[in-house]
Amino acid sequence: MKRTNRSAKGLVNTEELGRAVRRRREELGLSLRDVASKTSVSASTLSRIENGTGKPDADNIARLTAWLDVPMERILSGRDPEAEETKAVVYYPQEPTPEIVEAHLRADRNLTPETAAALSELFRVAYTNFSKRTGDKSSKRRR
Repeated sequence: MKRTNRSAKGLVNTEELGRAVRRRREELGLSLRDVASKTSVSASTLSRIENGTGKPDADNIARLTAWLDVPMERILSGRDPEAEETKAVVYYPQEPTPEIVEAHLRADRNLTPETAAALSELFRVAYTNFSKRTGDKSSKRRR
């Protein structure tokens, strides 16, 4: 019986994990060492993951997805990156809206990865800006 040799890239979306870790770390103003102490993943491993050169093991994936509050299924796709079939985007209630929008943009076949990334960042900035303003207005009204 012939076994299919699936690459690690097809099982673990290290690019998405690295982007998510860097984005959350920067949003919180944390250093790699700060995140390392919170997650028990070494700073050097975190650096490699953020730069797309690391291959995290299952324990580190579990620690990081817990810290990110992202379902492990988001990182462990289990699908062939070369496959033409696009699966539906699945999101979870605890995920922030910008993460959900980014997942939908990346899944859109009409967008290049670069365009999806640019639109995602544009949405993230606008959402952050307007959600802060909305929060400020509502807190002023309560006074």
